[in-house]
Order: sequence, then C-alpha cells, then structure tokens
Amino acid sequence: MKIQIGKFLNKRLKELGIQQVFGVPGDFNLSYLEQIEESDDLEFVGNCNELNAAYATDGYSRNKGFGAFVTTYGVGDLSAIGGIAGSYTENIAVIHISILQPM
Repeated sequence: MKIQIGKFLNKRLKELGIQQVFGVPGDFNLSYLEQIEESDDLEFVGNCNELNAAYATDGYSRNKGFGAFVTTYGVGDLSAIGGIAGSYTENIAVIHISILQPM
C-alpha cells in the first residue's frame, strides 16, 4: 500500500500527540502545508520567521512532550538552527520537517 510522505508524517505526529505544527510557508513546503490543513487532527500555526517557529515549537514541546515545525529548503533551515540548537542543548524533543525541492 502506497502512502504519501506527508500523510505518513501527519500520522506519526498524531501518534506522538502533536496537535499543532508551527512553521513558515515557503516555495517548497506549500503542498505539505495543504496536507496539514486537510488533516482533521493537525493545525498549522504560522510564524513570522523560522527562528520564531523553532522557539514556539520548543515551548509547545516543553508543555506537551513533543513539538514539530516546518520550514522550506535553504535559508529557512539555516534561520531555525539557533532554536534547534537550544532545544537540543536542553534535551527538548523538537521535530524539524524541512521540505526539499522535488528532484
């Protein structure tokens, strides 16, 4: 049985108890964001930049146990590194989903 990677990710996020996914819309992640919007179990929470999305996810994870955020390929990933490093340093479970341009 084939399943789209976005739907698989959404299923796994739900299994972890995640209800909100933070992030910034970008060129390459729009199709995945549509799959989040179509999901009855997940809500996309837009942020003004990727670093803020990483910090919001850190706070969510501290409260709920796991958190996830979505960025786009390239500069979006780089902008989130400071927030990811902070979460890693404090052993906070943060899932960073980075969408790459289709090959």
